[in-house]
Amino acid sequence: MEVRAGGKNDFEALAHLACELGYPSTAPEVRSRLDAVEGDPQHATFVAVEHGGEVVGWIELAEIRSIAHDPRAEITGLVVDTAHRGAGVGRLLVERGEAWARERGLRAIGVRSNVIRERAHEFYLGLGYAVAKSQKVFRKAL
Repeated sequence: MEVRAGGKNDFEALAHLACELGYPSTAPEVRSRLDAVEGDPQHATFVAVEHGGEVVGWIELAEIRSIAHDPRAEITGLVVDTAHRGAGVGRLLVERGEAWARERGLRAIGVRSNVIRERAHEFYLGLGYAVAKSQKVFRKAL
């Protein structure tokens, strides 16, 4: 298994995996989203690729800056293909994301996980993450 930077050519696999994560996305939508963040140093996408070249997981990260806290990394998306879960792919992706954060001089990394994703919660706890708070997320369509 190799973990490498994700790129424009991965958009179809990323779209498929986004659907598995519960965020229905078409390949053109994902391609447009990748175009929007290409070259942004505060954003990173890494993919896990099998030896045959198939993308089986991805992690997306962003550097978050705020008046209220020091800069930190945020995992904004992580998904592993259902057939590859439990095989260490997610761990490899998170380790690469953490390395990206350290390379940027960031001293903390966070992730938000839906309350219904109990397996994800166990996964993050197993990697040394701790629950910092519970919250509600509010959105408004514009």
